[in-house]
Amino acid sequence: MEVLSLKPGHDGALTLIKNGYLEFCFENEKNSYDRNSEISPDLFITVLENLEKIPDIVAVSGWVKGFHSIDRPVLAGYFGHKSDSIINRTINFFGHSVDLFSSTHERSHIMSAYAMSPWPQGQECYVLVWEGNIGAFYKIDGDVNIVKLADILEDPGNKYAFLYTIADPNAPIHKGYLDFSNAGKQMALAGFAKQSSICPHESKLINDILNKKSILLSSCKMDFIESPFYNIGIESQAFKNLAAKFSDAIFEKFHTYAQSHLKENIPLLISGGCGLNGDWNTKWKESSIFSDIFIPPCPNDSGSAIGTAVDAQFYYTGEAKIEWNVYSGAPFIMDISHTPGFSCFPLDHAQVAKLILDNYILAWVQGNCEIGPRALGNRSILCSPFNESMRKKINIIKDREQFRPVAPICLEKDVCQYFYWNEPSPYMLFFPKAKTRKLKAVTHIDQTSRIQTVNKKQNKQICILLEEFKKISGFSVLCNTSLNFKGKGFINSMSELIEFAIERKLNGFVVEKNLYIRQ
Repeated sequence: MEVLSLKPGHDGALTLIKNGYLEFCFENEKNSYDRNSEISPDLFITVLENLEKIPDIVAVSGWVKGFHSIDRPVLAGYFGHKSDSIINRTINFFGHSVDLFSSTHERSHIMSAYAMSPWPQGQECYVLVWEGNIGAFYKIDGDVNIVKLADILEDPGNKYAFLYTIADPNAPIHKGYLDFSNAGKQMALAGFAKQSSICPHESKLINDILNKKSILLSSCKMDFIESPFYNIGIESQAFKNLAAKFSDAIFEKFHTYAQSHLKENIPLLISGGCGLNGDWNTKWKESSIFSDIFIPPCPNDSGSAIGTAVDAQFYYTGEAKIEWNVYSGAPFIMDISHTPGFSCFPLDHAQVAKLILDNYILAWVQGNCEIGPRALGNRSILCSPFNESMRKKINIIKDREQFRPVAPICLEKDVCQYFYWNEPSPYMLFFPKAKTRKLKAVTHIDQTSRIQTVNKKQNKQICILLEEFKKISGFSVLCNTSLNFKGKGFINSMSELIEFAIERKLNGFVVEKNLYIRQ
Protein backbone atom coordinates (compact mmCIF):
# COMPACT_ATOMS: atom_id res chain seq x y z
CA MET A 1 0.00 0.00 0.00
CA GLU A 2 1.26 3.47 -0.89
CA VAL A 3 0.23 6.62 0.94
CA LEU A 4 1.04 10.02 -0.55
CA SER A 5 0.63 12.66 2.12
CA LEU A 6 0.87 16.45 2.06
CA LYS A 7 0.99 19.11 4.72
CA PRO A 8 -0.52 22.42 3.55
CA GLY A 9 0.44 25.75 5.06
CA HIS A 10 3.84 26.74 6.42
CA ASP A 11 6.51 24.03 6.68
CA GLY A 12 4.82 22.41 3.71
CA ALA A 13 5.96 18.90 2.82
CA LEU A 14 5.01 15.89 0.70
CA THR A 15 5.67 12.35 1.92
CA LEU A 16 5.40 8.87 0.43
CA ILE A 17 5.08 5.82 2.66
CA LYS A 18 5.21 2.50 0.82
CA ASN A 19 4.46 -0.77 2.61
CA GLY A 20 5.43 0.71 5.95
CA TYR A 21 8.65 2.37 4.76
CA LEU A 22 9.29 6.10 4.42
CA GLU A 23 10.30 6.45 0.77
CA PHE A 24 10.76 10.22 0.96
CA CYS A 25 9.72 13.39 2.71
CA PHE A 26 10.33 16.43 0.51
CA GLU A 27 10.00 19.73 2.39
CA ASN A 28 9.29 22.87 0.44
CA GLU A 29 11.82 25.08 2.23
CA LYS A 30 14.68 22.90 1.01
CA ASN A 31 16.43 23.87 -2.23
CA SER A 32 16.69 27.51 -1.09
CA TYR A 33 13.00 28.31 -0.77
CA ASP A 34 11.99 30.60 2.12
CA ARG A 35 12.16 29.02 5.55
CA ASN A 36 8.78 27.68 6.70
CA SER A 37 7.30 28.10 3.20
CA GLU A 38 4.14 26.52 1.82
CA ILE A 39 4.08 23.83 -0.86
CA SER A 40 5.10 25.18 -4.29
CA PRO A 41 4.26 23.92 -7.82
CA ASP A 42 7.96 23.05 -8.15
CA LEU A 43 7.72 20.64 -5.22
CA PHE A 44 4.57 19.03 -6.63
CA ILE A 45 6.35 18.37 -9.92
CA THR A 46 9.37 16.94 -8.11
CA VAL A 47 7.14 14.56 -6.17
CA LEU A 48 5.24 13.47 -9.28
CA GLU A 49 8.57 12.67 -10.94
CA ASN A 50 9.38 10.38 -8.00
CA LEU A 51 6.09 8.46 -8.05
CA GLU A 52 6.23 5.10 -9.80
CA LYS A 53 2.46 4.64 -9.79
CA ILE A 54 -0.77 6.22 -8.62
CA PRO A 55 -0.88 5.98 -4.81
CA ASP A 56 -3.60 3.98 -3.08
CA ILE A 57 -4.32 6.78 -0.61
CA VAL A 58 -3.90 10.54 -0.77
CA ALA A 59 -3.66 11.92 2.77
CA VAL A 60 -3.92 15.60 3.71
CA SER A 61 -2.95 16.99 7.10
CA GLY A 62 -5.77 19.06 8.48
CA TRP A 63 -5.10 22.81 8.35
CA VAL A 64 -6.84 26.19 8.20
CA LYS A 65 -7.82 28.78 5.59
CA GLY A 66 -5.76 31.57 7.12
CA PHE A 67 -2.78 32.27 9.33
CA HIS A 68 -4.30 31.26 12.68
CA SER A 69 -5.49 27.91 14.01
CA ILE A 70 -9.02 29.22 14.67
CA ASP A 71 -9.63 30.06 10.99
CA ARG A 72 -11.97 27.91 8.88
CA PRO A 73 -10.72 24.34 8.52
CA VAL A 74 -9.07 22.66 5.56
CA LEU A 75 -10.50 19.11 5.59
CA ALA A 76 -10.03 17.70 9.13
CA GLY A 77 -8.79 21.04 10.47
CA TYR A 78 -6.30 21.95 13.15
CA PHE A 79 -7.58 20.67 16.50
CA GLY A 80 -8.77 17.24 17.60
CA HIS A 81 -6.95 14.17 18.88
CA LYS A 82 -9.65 11.51 18.51
CA SER A 83 -10.25 9.26 15.51
CA ASP A 84 -13.81 10.57 15.10
CA SER A 85 -12.32 13.69 13.48
CA ILE A 86 -10.99 11.63 10.52
CA ILE A 87 -12.32 12.26 7.01
CA ASN A 88 -12.36 9.40 4.50
CA ARG A 89 -13.89 9.37 1.04
CA THR A 90 -13.13 8.26 -2.54
CA ILE A 91 -11.85 10.75 -5.11
CA ASN A 92 -10.77 10.75 -8.76
CA PHE A 93 -6.98 11.15 -8.88
CA PHE A 94 -5.47 11.39 -12.39
CA GLY A 95 -8.25 9.19 -13.71
CA HIS A 96 -7.97 6.64 -10.91
CA SER A 97 -10.23 6.04 -7.92
CA VAL A 98 -8.24 6.49 -4.70
CA ASP A 99 -9.06 7.03 -1.04
CA LEU A 100 -8.78 10.57 0.31
CA PHE A 101 -7.85 10.62 3.98
CA SER A 102 -7.52 13.57 6.35
CA SER A 103 -6.90 13.83 10.07
CA THR A 104 -6.16 16.85 12.21
CA HIS A 105 -2.94 18.76 12.54
CA GLU A 106 -2.96 17.85 16.23
CA ARG A 107 -3.02 14.13 15.41
CA SER A 108 -0.21 14.60 12.87
CA HIS A 109 2.17 15.62 15.65
CA ILE A 110 1.16 12.70 17.87
CA MET A 111 1.29 10.05 15.16
CA SER A 112 4.62 11.18 13.68
CA ALA A 113 6.37 10.92 17.04
CA TYR A 114 4.75 7.55 17.78
CA ALA A 115 5.51 6.05 14.36
CA MET A 116 9.15 7.16 14.33
CA SER A 117 9.91 6.20 17.96
CA PRO A 118 12.11 3.14 18.53
CA TRP A 119 9.57 1.15 20.56
CA PRO A 120 7.22 -1.48 19.09
CA GLN A 121 3.54 -0.86 18.49
CA GLY A 122 1.68 -1.59 21.70
CA GLN A 123 4.20 0.18 23.94
CA GLU A 124 2.22 2.66 26.01
CA CYS A 125 3.61 6.18 25.85
CA TYR A 126 3.00 9.66 27.09
CA VAL A 127 3.07 12.36 24.42
CA LEU A 128 3.84 16.03 24.85
CA VAL A 129 2.73 18.23 21.97
CA TRP A 130 3.94 21.79 22.38
CA GLU A 131 3.97 24.06 19.39
CA GLY A 132 2.67 27.48 18.32
CA ASN A 133 -0.89 26.86 19.51
CA ILE A 134 -1.06 23.52 21.34
CA GLY A 135 0.51 22.74 24.71
CA ALA A 136 -0.88 19.45 26.03
CA PHE A 137 -0.07 15.99 27.39
CA TYR A 138 -1.62 12.79 26.00
CA LYS A 139 -1.36 9.06 26.55
CA ILE A 140 -1.27 6.41 23.81
CA ASP A 141 -2.43 3.00 25.03
CA GLY A 142 -1.53 -0.46 23.75
CA ASP A 143 -4.20 -0.27 21.04
CA VAL A 144 -2.95 3.14 19.84
CA ASN A 145 -5.92 4.98 21.29
CA ILE A 146 -5.07 8.59 22.10
CA VAL A 147 -6.37 10.16 25.30
CA LYS A 148 -5.75 13.80 26.12
CA LEU A 149 -4.62 14.10 29.74
CA ALA A 150 -4.45 17.88 30.12
CA ASP A 151 -4.14 21.17 28.28
CA ILE A 152 -1.24 22.89 30.04
CA LEU A 153 -0.64 26.16 28.19
CA GLU A 154 -2.25 27.78 25.17
CA ASP A 155 0.14 29.08 22.49
CA PRO A 156 3.44 28.05 24.14
CA GLY A 157 5.47 28.53 20.97
CA ASN A 158 3.78 31.79 20.01
CA LYS A 159 4.22 33.17 23.52
CA TYR A 160 7.85 32.14 23.62
CA ALA A 161 8.59 34.05 20.40
CA PHE A 162 6.36 37.00 21.40
CA LEU A 163 8.75 38.03 24.17
CA TYR A 164 11.48 38.59 21.58
CA THR A 165 9.12 40.88 19.65
CA ILE A 166 8.57 43.06 22.71
CA ALA A 167 12.30 43.57 23.24
CA ASP A 168 13.27 43.99 19.58
CA PRO A 169 13.17 47.69 18.48
CA ASN A 170 12.95 46.56 14.84
CA ALA A 171 9.89 44.32 15.29
CA PRO A 172 6.56 45.54 13.83
CA ILE A 173 3.88 46.62 16.29
CA HIS A 174 0.78 45.20 14.54
CA LYS A 175 -1.25 42.26 15.81
CA GLY A 176 -0.58 38.91 14.22
CA TYR A 177 3.14 39.49 13.68
CA LEU A 178 5.32 36.45 14.30
CA ASP A 179 8.79 35.68 12.98
CA PHE A 180 9.41 31.93 13.30
CA SER A 181 13.17 32.50 13.53
CA ASN A 182 12.82 34.49 16.75
CA ALA A 183 12.31 31.38 18.88
CA GLY A 184 15.72 30.00 17.92
CA LYS A 185 17.38 33.38 18.45
CA GLN A 186 15.84 33.72 21.89
CA MET A 187 16.98 30.22 22.81
CA ALA A 188 20.54 31.24 21.90
CA LEU A 189 20.34 34.49 23.88
CA ALA A 190 19.06 32.67 26.98
CA GLY A 191 22.40 30.86 27.06
CA PHE A 192 24.10 34.19 27.88
CA ALA A 193 21.96 34.86 30.95
CA LYS A 194 23.45 35.67 34.33
CA GLN A 195 21.75 33.96 37.23
CA SER A 196 19.71 36.24 39.47
CA SER A 197 16.44 36.17 41.36
CA ILE A 198 13.39 37.23 39.41
CA CYS A 199 12.45 40.90 39.89
CA PRO A 200 8.86 42.32 39.95
CA HIS A 201 9.13 43.77 36.41
CA GLU A 202 10.29 40.39 35.04
CA SER A 203 7.59 38.51 36.93
CA LYS A 204 4.85 40.85 35.71
CA LEU A 205 5.83 40.62 32.05
CA ILE A 206 6.21 36.83 32.16
CA ASN A 207 2.81 36.38 33.81
CA ASP A 208 1.11 38.88 31.51
CA ILE A 209 2.32 37.00 28.42
CA LEU A 210 1.56 33.53 29.76
CA ASN A 211 -1.97 34.54 30.77
CA LYS A 212 -2.88 36.10 27.41
CA LYS A 213 -5.55 34.32 25.38
CA SER A 214 -4.88 33.86 21.64
CA ILE A 215 -1.88 36.14 21.92
CA LEU A 216 -1.37 36.73 18.19
CA LEU A 217 -5.00 37.78 17.72
CA SER A 218 -5.47 39.71 20.94
CA SER A 219 -2.15 41.47 21.47
CA CYS A 220 0.59 43.52 19.87
CA LYS A 221 3.88 44.72 21.32
CA MET A 222 2.37 48.18 21.99
CA ASP A 223 0.25 46.57 24.71
CA PHE A 224 3.50 46.21 26.68
CA ILE A 225 4.86 49.73 26.11
CA GLU A 226 4.87 50.42 29.85
CA SER A 227 7.23 47.51 30.51
CA PRO A 228 10.91 48.43 31.01
CA PHE A 229 11.68 45.62 28.55
CA TYR A 230 9.80 47.28 25.68
CA ASN A 231 12.36 47.84 22.88
CA ILE A 232 15.18 47.24 25.37
CA GLY A 233 17.26 45.52 22.68
CA ILE A 234 17.60 41.80 22.23
CA GLU A 235 21.34 41.77 23.03
CA SER A 236 21.01 43.70 26.28
CA GLN A 237 22.02 41.73 29.34
CA ALA A 238 18.64 42.44 30.93
CA PHE A 239 16.84 40.77 28.05
CA LYS A 240 19.19 37.78 28.05
CA ASN A 241 18.44 37.28 31.75
CA LEU A 242 14.70 37.64 31.12
CA ALA A 243 14.80 35.19 28.18
CA ALA A 244 16.22 32.48 30.43
CA LYS A 245 13.66 33.12 33.17
CA PHE A 246 10.81 33.12 30.68
CA SER A 247 12.05 29.83 29.25
CA ASP A 248 12.19 28.36 32.76
CA ALA A 249 8.66 29.61 33.52
CA ILE A 250 7.18 27.88 30.45
CA PHE A 251 9.02 24.64 31.15
CA GLU A 252 7.98 24.66 34.80
CA LYS A 253 4.28 24.76 33.91
CA PHE A 254 4.63 21.49 32.00
CA HIS A 255 7.13 19.93 34.41
CA THR A 256 4.90 20.57 37.45
CA TYR A 257 2.01 18.72 35.84
CA ALA A 258 4.20 15.85 34.64
CA GLN A 259 5.80 15.37 38.04
CA SER A 260 2.43 15.28 39.77
CA HIS A 261 0.34 13.27 37.30
CA LEU A 262 2.49 11.16 34.94
CA LYS A 263 3.40 8.34 37.28
CA GLU A 264 3.59 5.23 35.08
CA ASN A 265 7.33 5.37 34.22
CA ILE A 266 6.71 4.88 30.50
CA PRO A 267 8.45 6.67 27.59
CA LEU A 268 7.69 10.28 26.68
CA LEU A 269 7.35 11.30 23.04
CA ILE A 270 7.86 15.01 22.27
CA SER A 271 6.45 16.69 19.19
CA GLY A 272 5.69 20.22 17.99
CA GLY A 273 8.10 23.05 17.22
CA CYS A 274 9.04 23.49 20.88
CA GLY A 275 10.65 20.06 20.57
CA LEU A 276 13.53 21.86 18.81
CA ASN A 277 14.46 23.59 22.08
CA GLY A 278 17.49 21.62 23.24
CA ASP A 279 17.48 23.19 26.70
CA TRP A 280 13.94 21.96 27.40
CA ASN A 281 14.69 18.52 25.92
CA THR A 282 17.71 18.17 28.17
CA LYS A 283 15.63 19.11 31.22
CA TRP A 284 13.07 16.43 30.32
CA LYS A 285 15.89 13.94 29.95
CA GLU A 286 17.27 14.85 33.35
CA SER A 287 13.88 14.89 35.08
CA SER A 288 13.78 11.08 35.59
CA ILE A 289 9.98 11.17 35.33
CA PHE A 290 9.92 8.92 32.26
CA SER A 291 11.58 5.63 31.37
CA ASP A 292 12.99 7.23 28.20
CA ILE A 293 12.58 10.24 25.89
CA PHE A 294 12.19 10.37 22.10
CA ILE A 295 12.04 13.44 19.87
CA PRO A 296 11.93 12.89 16.09
CA PRO A 297 14.27 14.94 13.86
CA CYS A 298 11.22 16.76 12.45
CA PRO A 299 9.10 17.57 15.52
CA ASN A 300 7.93 20.84 13.98
CA ASP A 301 5.31 21.04 11.22
CA SER A 302 7.77 19.65 8.66
CA GLY A 303 6.96 16.24 10.16
CA SER A 304 3.18 16.63 9.86
CA ALA A 305 3.00 15.01 6.41
CA ILE A 306 4.68 11.93 7.88
CA GLY A 307 2.28 11.90 10.83
CA THR A 308 -0.81 12.07 8.62
CA ALA A 309 0.56 9.39 6.28
CA VAL A 310 1.07 7.11 9.27
CA ASP A 311 -2.41 7.94 10.55
CA ALA A 312 -3.83 6.88 7.17
CA GLN A 313 -1.77 3.68 7.20
CA PHE A 314 -3.07 2.90 10.70
CA TYR A 315 -6.66 3.63 9.69
CA TYR A 316 -6.57 1.19 6.76
CA THR A 317 -4.18 -1.50 8.01
CA GLY A 318 -3.88 -1.19 11.79
CA GLU A 319 -0.12 -0.63 11.46
CA ALA A 320 1.08 2.55 13.22
CA LYS A 321 4.85 2.15 12.86
CA ILE A 322 7.19 2.82 9.94
CA GLU A 323 10.79 2.19 8.99
CA TRP A 324 12.56 5.44 8.20
CA ASN A 325 15.87 7.18 7.65
CA VAL A 326 16.70 10.75 8.57
CA TYR A 327 18.26 11.24 5.11
CA SER A 328 14.96 10.80 3.25
CA GLY A 329 14.86 14.28 1.75
CA ALA A 330 15.44 15.27 -1.86
CA PRO A 331 18.59 14.18 -3.75
CA PHE A 332 21.18 16.80 -4.71
CA ILE A 333 20.66 18.38 -8.14
CA MET A 334 23.73 18.39 -10.39
CA ASP A 335 22.34 21.07 -12.70
CA ILE A 336 25.75 22.28 -13.95
CA SER A 337 29.07 20.54 -14.51
CA HIS A 338 31.48 23.47 -14.67
CA THR A 339 32.83 24.98 -11.45
CA PRO A 340 34.30 28.41 -12.27
CA GLY A 341 36.86 29.57 -9.73
CA PHE A 342 37.33 26.14 -8.15
CA SER A 343 39.73 23.29 -8.90
CA CYS A 344 38.35 19.77 -8.65
CA PHE A 345 40.12 16.79 -7.00
CA PRO A 346 39.02 13.27 -6.03
CA LEU A 347 37.74 13.22 -2.45
CA ASP A 348 40.45 12.30 0.04
CA HIS A 349 39.06 12.41 3.58
CA ALA A 350 42.52 12.82 5.09
CA GLN A 351 43.18 15.82 2.85
CA VAL A 352 39.85 17.40 3.83
CA ALA A 353 40.61 16.84 7.52
CA LYS A 354 43.99 18.55 7.10
CA LEU A 355 42.38 21.51 5.33
CA ILE A 356 39.83 21.89 8.12
CA LEU A 357 42.55 21.76 10.78
CA ASP A 358 44.28 24.50 8.78
CA ASN A 359 41.13 26.60 9.29
CA TYR A 360 39.52 26.04 5.90
CA ILE A 361 35.73 26.42 5.94
CA LEU A 362 34.11 23.91 3.59
CA ALA A 363 30.60 23.02 2.49
CA TRP A 364 29.87 19.28 2.67
CA VAL A 365 27.22 17.62 0.48
CA GLN A 366 26.46 13.90 0.46
CA GLY A 367 23.41 11.86 -0.56
CA ASN A 368 19.88 13.07 0.10
CA CYS A 369 18.81 15.99 2.29
CA GLU A 370 18.06 15.52 5.95
CA ILE A 371 14.40 15.66 6.99
CA GLY A 372 13.63 18.35 9.55
CA PRO A 373 15.43 21.67 10.06
CA ARG A 374 18.80 20.46 11.38
CA ALA A 375 21.82 19.88 9.13
CA LEU A 376 22.99 16.41 10.13
CA GLY A 377 26.03 15.91 7.92
CA ASN A 378 24.56 15.83 4.41
CA ARG A 379 23.96 19.57 3.81
CA SER A 380 26.52 21.09 6.16
CA ILE A 381 29.21 23.71 6.50
CA LEU A 382 32.17 22.24 8.39
CA CYS A 383 35.14 23.85 10.12
CA SER A 384 37.55 23.40 13.01
CA PRO A 385 35.97 23.40 16.51
CA PHE A 386 38.85 24.86 18.52
CA ASN A 387 38.93 28.64 18.09
CA GLU A 388 36.11 31.05 18.86
CA SER A 389 37.14 32.99 15.76
CA MET A 390 35.76 30.13 13.62
CA ARG A 391 32.31 30.59 15.14
CA LYS A 392 32.52 34.31 14.36
CA LYS A 393 33.56 33.57 10.77
CA ILE A 394 30.70 31.09 10.35
CA ASN A 395 28.18 33.69 11.56
CA ILE A 396 29.60 36.22 9.09
CA ILE A 397 29.36 33.67 6.29
CA LYS A 398 25.75 32.93 7.23
CA ASP A 399 24.95 36.63 7.67
CA ARG A 400 23.50 36.18 11.12
CA GLU A 401 23.93 37.60 14.61
CA GLN A 402 27.18 36.90 16.44
CA PHE A 403 25.34 35.51 19.48
CA ARG A 404 24.16 32.53 17.40
CA PRO A 405 25.95 29.30 18.39
CA VAL A 406 27.44 26.68 16.06
CA ALA A 407 26.81 23.03 16.83
CA PRO A 408 29.33 20.18 17.09
CA ILE A 409 29.15 16.89 15.23
CA CYS A 410 30.97 14.05 17.01
CA LEU A 411 31.60 10.34 16.61
CA GLU A 412 29.04 8.55 18.76
CA LYS A 413 31.65 6.22 20.25
CA ASP A 414 33.76 9.17 21.45
CA VAL A 415 31.10 11.54 22.74
CA CYS A 416 31.65 10.74 26.43
CA GLN A 417 35.31 11.77 26.06
CA TYR A 418 34.39 15.37 25.25
CA PHE A 419 30.91 15.89 26.71
CA TYR A 420 28.93 14.92 29.80
CA TRP A 421 26.82 12.61 27.65
CA ASN A 422 27.01 8.85 27.17
CA GLU A 423 24.30 7.98 24.66
CA PRO A 424 23.36 8.82 21.07
CA SER A 425 22.08 12.28 20.13
CA PRO A 426 21.67 11.81 16.37
CA TYR A 427 19.30 14.71 15.64
CA MET A 428 20.99 17.64 17.43
CA LEU A 429 18.22 18.07 20.01
CA PHE A 430 19.98 18.06 23.41
CA PHE A 431 22.35 20.44 25.25
CA PRO A 432 24.99 18.52 27.23
CA LYS A 433 27.98 20.32 28.74
CA ALA A 434 31.50 19.96 27.38
CA LYS A 435 34.18 18.38 29.54
CA THR A 436 36.93 20.42 27.89
CA ARG A 437 37.35 24.13 27.15
CA LYS A 438 39.29 23.37 23.96
CA LEU A 439 36.11 23.21 21.86
CA LYS A 440 35.58 26.97 21.95
CA ALA A 441 33.85 27.27 18.59
CA VAL A 442 31.03 24.88 19.48
CA THR A 443 30.29 25.63 23.14
CA HIS A 444 28.02 28.29 24.56
CA ILE A 445 29.08 30.59 27.38
CA ASP A 446 27.76 28.04 29.90
CA GLN A 447 29.82 25.27 28.21
CA THR A 448 26.75 23.55 26.74
CA SER A 449 26.56 22.38 23.11
CA ARG A 450 23.70 21.31 20.87
CA ILE A 451 25.51 18.14 19.96
CA GLN A 452 24.95 15.65 17.14
CA THR A 453 26.44 12.18 17.45
CA VAL A 454 26.94 9.97 14.42
CA ASN A 455 28.00 6.40 13.66
CA LYS A 456 28.94 4.65 10.40
CA LYS A 457 25.56 3.00 10.01
CA GLN A 458 23.92 6.43 10.03
CA ASN A 459 26.42 8.37 7.92
CA LYS A 460 29.56 6.60 6.74
CA GLN A 461 31.17 9.52 4.89
CA ILE A 462 31.08 12.02 7.75
CA CYS A 463 32.35 9.32 10.14
CA ILE A 464 35.40 8.68 7.93
CA LEU A 465 36.12 12.41 7.95
CA LEU A 466 35.79 12.59 11.74
CA GLU A 467 38.14 9.63 12.13
CA GLU A 468 40.73 11.36 9.93
CA PHE A 469 40.34 14.62 11.85
CA LYS A 470 40.87 12.76 15.12
CA LYS A 471 44.15 11.27 13.83
CA ILE A 472 45.68 14.73 13.38
CA SER A 473 43.91 16.73 16.11
CA GLY A 474 43.03 14.27 18.86
CA PHE A 475 39.33 15.17 18.58
CA SER A 476 36.59 13.49 16.53
CA VAL A 477 34.57 16.72 16.63
CA LEU A 478 33.85 19.36 13.97
CA CYS A 479 31.75 22.51 13.73
CA ASN A 480 28.60 21.68 11.81
CA THR A 481 26.03 24.22 10.67
CA SER A 482 23.43 24.20 7.92
CA LEU A 483 24.35 24.99 4.32
CA ASN A 484 21.87 27.69 3.38
CA PHE A 485 21.39 31.27 2.29
CA LYS A 486 20.01 33.56 5.01
CA GLY A 487 16.34 32.86 5.64
CA LYS A 488 16.28 29.92 3.21
CA GLY A 489 16.23 26.16 3.43
CA PHE A 490 19.21 23.95 2.63
CA ILE A 491 21.04 24.52 -0.65
CA ASN A 492 20.33 21.54 -2.87
CA SER A 493 21.78 22.26 -6.32
CA MET A 494 25.28 22.64 -7.71
CA SER A 495 24.57 26.03 -9.27
CA GLU A 496 23.39 27.53 -5.97
CA LEU A 497 26.22 25.88 -4.04
CA ILE A 498 28.80 27.55 -6.30
CA GLU A 499 26.95 30.85 -6.01
CA PHE A 500 26.99 30.56 -2.21
CA ALA A 501 30.66 29.51 -2.07
CA ILE A 502 31.72 32.50 -4.19
CA GLU A 503 29.42 35.03 -2.54
CA ARG A 504 30.19 33.96 1.04
CA LYS A 505 33.90 33.28 0.36
CA LEU A 506 34.06 29.61 1.34
CA ASN A 507 37.45 27.96 0.88
CA GLY A 508 35.80 25.15 -1.02
CA PHE A 509 33.23 22.38 -0.92
CA VAL A 510 32.78 18.63 -1.18
CA VAL A 511 30.05 17.10 -3.34
CA GLU A 512 29.82 13.32 -3.18
CA LYS A 513 33.23 11.99 -4.33
CA ASN A 514 34.82 15.29 -5.34
CA LEU A 515 36.62 18.08 -3.48
CA TYR A 516 36.51 21.58 -4.95
CA ILE A 517 39.09 24.12 -3.73
CA ARG A 518 38.97 27.84 -4.45
CA GLN A 519 41.67 28.73 -6.99
